[in-house]
Amino acid sequence: MSDHHIQPLPEILAHLNVSPEIGLSETDATERRKKYGRNSLKDQKHVSFWNILIRQFAGLIVYMLAGAAALSFYFGDLTEGIAIVVVLIINAAIGFTSEFRAIRSMEALRKLSSVHAKVRRDGQIHVLEARDIVPGDIVVFEAGDVIPADIRLIECSNLQADESALTGESVPTDKTINLPDDATTDENLPLGDRTNMVFKGTAISRGDGSGVCVATGMTTELGHIAAMTEMAEAETSPLEKRLDTLAGHLIWATLGLTICIAIVGIYVGKDMVMMLKTGIALAIAAVPEGLPIVATVALARGMWRMAKRNALIKNLSAVETLGATTVIMTDKTGTLTENRMTVVALRTSENEVDFTSSPDALLAANSPEELAIRIAVLCNDAILLPSGSTEKHIGDPMELALLEVARNAGIDQTEQQARYPEIAKEAFSAQTRMMATFHRDQNTPDNLFVAIKGAPEAVIKNSTGFLENHGPREMDEKARRRWSDLSNDMTQKGLRVLALAMKNAPAVDTPPYQDLILIGLIALLDPPREDVPAAIQACHAAGVRVIMVTGDHIGTARNIAAQVGLCDATASGLEGRMLQATDLTQKTERDRILATPVFARVSPEAKLNLVSLHQQAGAIVAMTGDGVNDAPALKKADIGIAMGKRGTDVAREAADMVLRDDAFPSIVTAMHQGRVIFANIRTFVLYLMSCNLSEILVIGLAVPSGLPLPLLPLQILYLNLVTDVFPAFALGIGEGDRHVMNQPPRDPKTPVLTKQDWGGILFYGALITVGVLGAFAMALHVFNLGDQEALSVSFLTLATAQLLHVFNMRARSSGWIFNDVTRNPFIWIALGICVLLIGLTLYVPELSRLLMIAPPSGTGWLLVIGGSLVPLVIGQAAKIFTKPAKQPVSS
Repeated sequence: MSDHHIQPLPEILAHLNVSPEIGLSETDATERRKKYGRNSLKDQKHVSFWNILIRQFAGLIVYMLAGAAALSFYFGDLTEGIAIVVVLIINAAIGFTSEFRAIRSMEALRKLSSVHAKVRRDGQIHVLEARDIVPGDIVVFEAGDVIPADIRLIECSNLQADESALTGESVPTDKTINLPDDATTDENLPLGDRTNMVFKGTAISRGDGSGVCVATGMTTELGHIAAMTEMAEAETSPLEKRLDTLAGHLIWATLGLTICIAIVGIYVGKDMVMMLKTGIALAIAAVPEGLPIVATVALARGMWRMAKRNALIKNLSAVETLGATTVIMTDKTGTLTENRMTVVALRTSENEVDFTSSPDALLAANSPEELAIRIAVLCNDAILLPSGSTEKHIGDPMELALLEVARNAGIDQTEQQARYPEIAKEAFSAQTRMMATFHRDQNTPDNLFVAIKGAPEAVIKNSTGFLENHGPREMDEKARRRWSDLSNDMTQKGLRVLALAMKNAPAVDTPPYQDLILIGLIALLDPPREDVPAAIQACHAAGVRVIMVTGDHIGTARNIAAQVGLCDATASGLEGRMLQATDLTQKTERDRILATPVFARVSPEAKLNLVSLHQQAGAIVAMTGDGVNDAPALKKADIGIAMGKRGTDVAREAADMVLRDDAFPSIVTAMHQGRVIFANIRTFVLYLMSCNLSEILVIGLAVPSGLPLPLLPLQILYLNLVTDVFPAFALGIGEGDRHVMNQPPRDPKTPVLTKQDWGGILFYGALITVGVLGAFAMALHVFNLGDQEALSVSFLTLATAQLLHVFNMRARSSGWIFNDVTRNPFIWIALGICVLLIGLTLYVPELSRLLMIAPPSGTGWLLVIGGSLVPLVIGQAAKIFTKPAKQPVSS
């Protein structure tokens, strides 16, 4: 975003016209605040209560229903109009309840700004609110402070900053006044490597320092991420796209059928007003009023199931999106790993201890291995509390890991400090890249023992000897190369390596880093979570790619990726700077990036671009993250997944789903539920559409044939609310196929209903129509039951046929009696409710008069039973002679 890290410090101070010793004057600060504004992030317009409510009434199906209600009121059919409005209100209430907790990403970002800072003004230290800081202010900070702005360091001592929220790195970053020589001209240096800068929103974990403020508010790196989060467009879910497409098809089909039947009716001499009312009835029949309600309730049921499995869903549509996911982009730290440093190996001149296989390995007394661990304990600022303590351990994660492995080996920190009391310390610095502590040995009080740890290349360079089992040996060039090779081998495996050394000194003013005796190399790693490899394997079995996108180093990333089975050890990986230099207009380069499984040192912009690139290639992308730097990509992804335990408020608010246990396997469980949800949605849409098509056909065929209307508009609406919704709801919340994750994901372009599904809708709709019109015609012309009873027969036949039709929704491979439908308890509850509600239309006088229904005679009931069994019997027989549909899968 800026090049403050490579500009010479004197030039920055001169440009900002500030003295480090005096700071700005209050007058200067006031003028600069007018020029640059407050040091706060841009306010984002909130989504209001009313906006959320209004959004529930958007959508083609809703518009269609509103139009039908308006026509009903226009023609004086108040009961029908009110009933349709009730449907709209029920749907809106469910949707509003589920979406009330809207995304508050910018609000969470602003929380990071509500801190105080120590600032030097007019030569005095003042404590100010962070929002009052301006460019040029001299800021002073120490361990525990939150950095209020982007700051170029002027001085520091033993300074470390926890920048994980910005960079994704699992360990604090060491800070120094000057960059390494090879980085002083790199404008695109990753944030984690800008060691002469500290950034807004990060925290000081060790040491102290001061610096000059070079950026505030939206010009900071945090502000840059905030701007990207605001600009990143949330993707419409696949289900929303498909339901909108389906609704569009329904509207055009409805208008076409309505116009055609109205024209035919007028042509054969029907009254024009009557035909307009019939058009309203057809519109009501064509649009599945229950579709939005049942879809919403089914998704809400999925949310509840996922919540039981530690996956909290914020947006209903995200439930189904998980099932369509083809690519998961996952962070490394804490998601695939345990987010804690662990010692995995110790290498001395002649031996190697593998702590992964023997974490409680006992070390031989007075051996180089024991001496190395004692040095790691003595040269250490951390405090490891006793086992079982409820308090949090104190100190750097790497130093805590050293104390933990020492405790496991029987070397206690308190005992070592009592035996070798520390009398002086040389703090770690980025210049020496080493730390030293001076200790008085109770057995040899005239001599001081010096414990040293640091970067292997620095310690090896300053060592004149190394320790073997039988004593020290001279460090010649051959031995130096051997130790360097051992260190490089560990580093290439993704391990963080420390070198441990010692010396004896006559006094505390002895230079600590000369004539060292190298004892050994100790390797640390943020270990993979034990449950991740099985989850990765499950993703691969389900045809879902898993890609690691981390801010950590490439070696560490590739090593963890290989350990969890994300890819093999020879797989390619890319660093963020290489990604930025890639020409994405070239197809070969795009294909190379799309095929890469591991990305390291990735900036927020690069994460955003990766998500967009995969989406453009047709993938449905799930993105995991926990830091501020992940927020733009979480919002842009088809489904953003934030960590609940360690995640920042920013990430949680930008995401669609929050993992309460931070466990990657919870994503796989949620994906399973998402696939089940889509299969259930497809089933109940098929059921709803075939039922509604039968209503269209019953009316549409009766008009030109000269029959009276076999169904009245209010009867149709009652059936849609009763016999459609309850069975469809029961189909939508079934348990689903337990083996669904053994199949590849469906093609993201696949519609809700395939061609074979549409064929099934036509087939079943025609069967129900034949049964209803057959019973209606026989009641009128064969048994002469009269118009009123014939109307009751057609209504009851349609209602019963639709209820029995639910058993046609079983899988073709299942049995006639015991199948996924009959084993679903909600089906039987739904059928019981529907039978009760249909019975009320017969035996509650007020409802009977409203719907113009009367109990039929014995002959009428025989017609009802016979007509309603037609679609069930023929539908079940048809399953024997048809093959299951082949579901398209993603390529």
